[in-house]
Amino acid sequence: MSRIGKMPIHLPSGVEVSVSDDNVLSVKGPKGQLSQQINPIINVVVEDGVVRMERPSDSKEHKALHGLYRALAANMVKGVSEGFKTVQEVIGVGYKVQANGNVLEMELGYSHKIYLELAPEIHVETVTEKGKNPIITMTCCDKQILGQAAAKIRSLRKPEPYKGKGIRFQGEEIRRKAGKAAAK
Repeated sequence: MSRIGKMPIHLPSGVEVSVSDDNVLSVKGPKGQLSQQINPIINVVVEDGVVRMERPSDSKEHKALHGLYRALAANMVKGVSEGFKTVQEVIGVGYKVQANGNVLEMELGYSHKIYLELAPEIHVETVTEKGKNPIITMTCCDKQILGQAAAKIRSLRKPEPYKGKGIRFQGEEIRRKAGKAAAK
């Protein structure tokens, strides 16, 4: 049996899970509400505050879907109860970031400002302290939407290996290169 798929998902207090007739899993909690279409091959069982996924056979396809949908359901439960958070640092002289509602206004060394509109589910905050790098903090109950937005922001100015300038996740290690050797 799949190690991921066979693990039960324990529901924290305040989280409600329901499965419709057409196999749509709906999770509702204090941070929001999420739903996911589950493949009809996988059977979702909700009982006594525990969600379990069951598959009909040990075929390769069934095993893959078993683990996938269990992981998606676990992320949904965690998202509506605790939420997800990403923190990114903007490193570079003159690089600025400002959040206006769900629109990020960024100056990243290009000849123009970049305006990025985020999904309405994402709550974004920017912190710019004097002498420190600007920080972008995003929170959301949907892990997939949050990850896509964070990857899009990072792609606007990826960290370069020589000076380390760019947008990186907090705590991310960038492999640095030595650069040119001095001429003799």
